[in-house]
Amino acid sequence: MERIQAIAQNVSDIAIKVDQILRNSLLNGKVLEGRRDQCEVPRDPKYPDCAGKVEWMRARWTSDPCYAFFGVDGTECSFLIYLSEVEWFCPPLPWRNRTAALPSPPPLPRVQAAFQSDLARLLELIGTGKESLSFMKKRIRHLAQQWLRAARRLEQKLKGRQRDQKHILIHIGFLTEESGDVFSPRVLKGGPLGEMVQWADILAALFLLGHSLRVTVSLKDLQSHLGVPPGRGNCPLTNPLPFDLIYTDYHGLQQMKQHMGLSFKKYRCRVRVIDTFGTEPAYNHEEYATLRGYRTNWGYWNLQPTQFMTMFPHTPDNSFMGFVSEELNKTERQFIKSNKVSSMAVVYGKEASIWKVGGKEKFLAILNKYMEIHGTVYYETQRPPEVPAFVKNHGLLPQHEFQQLLRKAKLFIGFGFPYEGPAPLEAIANGCVFLQARFNPPHSSLNHEFFRGKPTSREVSSQHPYAEDFIGKPHVWTVDYNNSEEFEAAIKTIMRTQVDPYLPYEYTCEGMLERIHAYIQHQDFCTTSSPPLPPKAKSPAMQSPPSLLALSPNATHLVWSPSARRDPHAWPPVDSLQVWVSETQHACTETCRQHGLVCEPTFFRFLNKKEVFLQLSITCDSTEYEMNHLYPAVAENVHECYLQKEPLLFSCAGYNTKYRRLCPCRDYRKGQVALCRDCL
Repeated sequence: MERIQAIAQNVSDIAIKVDQILRNSLLNGKVLEGRRDQCEVPRDPKYPDCAGKVEWMRARWTSDPCYAFFGVDGTECSFLIYLSEVEWFCPPLPWRNRTAALPSPPPLPRVQAAFQSDLARLLELIGTGKESLSFMKKRIRHLAQQWLRAARRLEQKLKGRQRDQKHILIHIGFLTEESGDVFSPRVLKGGPLGEMVQWADILAALFLLGHSLRVTVSLKDLQSHLGVPPGRGNCPLTNPLPFDLIYTDYHGLQQMKQHMGLSFKKYRCRVRVIDTFGTEPAYNHEEYATLRGYRTNWGYWNLQPTQFMTMFPHTPDNSFMGFVSEELNKTERQFIKSNKVSSMAVVYGKEASIWKVGGKEKFLAILNKYMEIHGTVYYETQRPPEVPAFVKNHGLLPQHEFQQLLRKAKLFIGFGFPYEGPAPLEAIANGCVFLQARFNPPHSSLNHEFFRGKPTSREVSSQHPYAEDFIGKPHVWTVDYNNSEEFEAAIKTIMRTQVDPYLPYEYTCEGMLERIHAYIQHQDFCTTSSPPLPPKAKSPAMQSPPSLLALSPNATHLVWSPSARRDPHAWPPVDSLQVWVSETQHACTETCRQHGLVCEPTFFRFLNKKEVFLQLSITCDSTEYEMNHLYPAVAENVHECYLQKEPLLFSCAGYNTKYRRLCPCRDYRKGQVALCRDCL
């Protein structure tokens, strides 16, 4: 009974306090209501969009519950409070609490990143519930010892250099239910695994480098981690973004844009987009893509092109992310060399559809004369795949069994599809020769359905251009499958040729760790200042600043001038720059490659000047600034020179019969094309 009386007394006390709070709030509310009714739209030239935004709010504030979440109730004052404090289209109201305007305390010192030595925590972070996640975790476990050894080697190489720990969100958009997640159900049925291989390796590298990670594969978790207010995604985030970097894909990018409101534009400089086939600048710039016919379902994001990160280094305008292949120790290499079966071939591709490629019967008949042909095509028991009777099909093999098959086989042969996957590198690393078809004409979005709609004009000359261009013979043979004599001669030579297992350094665990470390340390798209705008007309008395570039000793190209100032924070370092002029019909990608260099788009800003044409002895009767992804360039037949008006359109890709382009090239580390010699 005493307890009941005590509870009743407590309830009575609470009721009195609530009544007092309500009375006070009503009094304050009347004062506030008076102010709310007196709000007028300010006319401030610093906020030219304010009046238009208030008008929009009057008509549509009920269209998304997020406005009510932030206190919008249909009054003029609530509109102005929202537009000045949540968004930034109107000036702050003088009668509002201005504590937010006080200077914020200095930021706390950043926690330093420390290399990790236990991957168990990462496996917890990745979570469960999807076959694709199980696949990634299995891969990380399998490569764990190689990753850990590589991390120790890189740690020694960096010699205790200071590295801030980054807070990183990894959102794998293509695995969310909202994007359809077509991959998870196909993991066990021979579907494409290249993207999951890459994501597993990205997760391992970021974790081992010592950064703080959050991993999401659902839209609900993404919204929670970002701080998305309830509603339909038209409002900014409830708090400042808690992540320094976000790694996602095109699906995730779309989801973020739909749910972050204005915050997406504010924070998109922190995003890194994993993009298998690359996004060229002409497709990335929304206005230009729309005007010039480059608009596709995947482009037009107006990001810095180096925010897109590719699987192979085929698009220098983007950053090369890559993945890893398993490295062999000395004993394994020796075992492979002594156990190779010179008359054994394995066909690249796990889906039955590759066997329906037209015209394969002729070259398969030739191959069957010399070699036993093995396949690893997925099939269900009651429906065997349609493969020729002479092919020994093992069905879909677990990774370690597939690797054992590659270790015995002499030849790994592609039928032209899939494009640019990890398997050929894996085969070459296990001592196979990779044989692939030369495409004539090259495949591109102009003539091939697979590339149609992708944000690139890249011309693919073979099934695996990286293997063709960066590895080549004796490990890689690219031949015309329609030429029976050439094909048969290649088979005979391959059978006689002794080939050691080979793996490019950039596809080792250490190579990938080195590359991602360099990107995190040096790529900053949030504070990079834009290049200066085109200069206004100068009087003859005004002197141009001294050129940053100088003619090379053999007078064939330009280099960084020995007398020019060097920015110690510039990355890549400017000393690695060489300026070459392309031939007509040559992109800067090819021009730089011909000189043993790689195109470096961040250096275009140093070339985009009229005096550079003069230094290269190029005659310019006129010089125009225009928006064109081929500029800076010269139309030599009419002596017209063109400079780039829009920095987002600086592009290594692209050519035209009319122009010779100015190309910024740089050196690179052996086996690590993404980094210049002094980039680490």
